[in-house]
Amino acid sequence: MHAKDILSDAYSRIQEEVHAVVDGLTADELDARPSADANSVAWLVWHLTRVQDDHVSDAAGLDQVWTEQGWDKRFGLDLPRPDTGYGHSSAEVAKVRVDSGDLLTGYYDAVHERTLHFLHGLTAKDLERIVDEGWDPPVSLGVRLVSVLSDDLQHVGQAAYVRGLLQSSAA
Repeated sequence: MHAKDILSDAYSRIQEEVHAVVDGLTADELDARPSADANSVAWLVWHLTRVQDDHVSDAAGLDQVWTEQGWDKRFGLDLPRPDTGYGHSSAEVAKVRVDSGDLLTGYYDAVHERTLHFLHGLTAKDLERIVDEGWDPPVSLGVRLVSVLSDDLQHVGQAAYVRGLLQSSAA
């Protein structure tokens, strides 16, 4: 098994979890925050998707799916277009609201498709390419892809936890 196949499998597991965490939730549930400073399911899924879109598109030398496919307009958020949610304040988190889970999963699926297409074309040598000189040591493509994977898994797990809190308090 090649590294790109392992990465593709791992990213596909994120897609499964994104769908599972969003499935069946109302817009109010997606936007609900367990406390004033907590993240909502909508914000967590939007953020993990924005980070994946930003980092994979950059590594591939492509425009982000967010703007290229008009997801920024469909979401209509009162945030700067390139915003990924990194470092958001509580007030900024509150601005990420959705009308349905379909918006979140639709955007994630589009980014996932881009990610798999990119991964499919990689060679082992490509994973060694430096994609970010701003760190010491500089970040290779392989390290960046694993970093995004880790971040996404953490956030989808957080979203599942928030979902569980919402459902247990509603019962």
